[in-house]
Amino acid sequence: MARVRTFIAVDLAAGVRDRLIAVQDKLGGSSAGVKWVAGPNMHLTLLFLGEVGELEVVDICRVVQGRAGRHEPFTLEVAGLGAFPNERRPKILWAGIADGAKPLKALHAELEDGLLELGCYRREDREYTPHLTLGRLTHDERTADWGAALAKNKDWHGGISPVDEVLVMASELRRDGPRYSVMGRAPLGQRVSGGHL
Repeated sequence: MARVRTFIAVDLAAGVRDRLIAVQDKLGGSSAGVKWVAGPNMHLTLLFLGEVGELEVVDICRVVQGRAGRHEPFTLEVAGLGAFPNERRPKILWAGIADGAKPLKALHAELEDGLLELGCYRREDREYTPHLTLGRLTHDERTADWGAALAKNKDWHGGISPVDEVLVMASELRRDGPRYSVMGRAPLGQRVSGGHL
């Protein structure tokens, strides 16, 4: 049976995505030491499931639709920049969620419970922290410069994005970077008793 790299995500408003691309350029979009997330691939990940069987995708979509429908639509505000594990030795550069983190965490917990019951997901060791990945450092050179650059842009504001649906996504790894496609959509605030996406 074929397997699909699968994750659950929230899409972004076009204006927010444009500002994220602009801040990547400002931070050094041409920097050879960073693998930047391509604009069309920018999204907010709720859960990463990894490789799942093609037949399991239908059940995943059904669970996500049922669980997402229990939550009302909301907005998230993208603001502030940072790094994991920290700004002194950054590995991942991210944009933060200034408003909307609470409903995102509640949505994550709801979806996680349903997917754990389904048996296709293993709980992560660390607590879920909503963020938007901008890029990943590919080596340790100039890490001190990143702390200064992030500090200089700590008041950066990316705008507001509505959250009215959850996406079940497939990730196909290619030589020129990952290609994402939507396998299912789950509207928020629409309770369903059954059926598929």
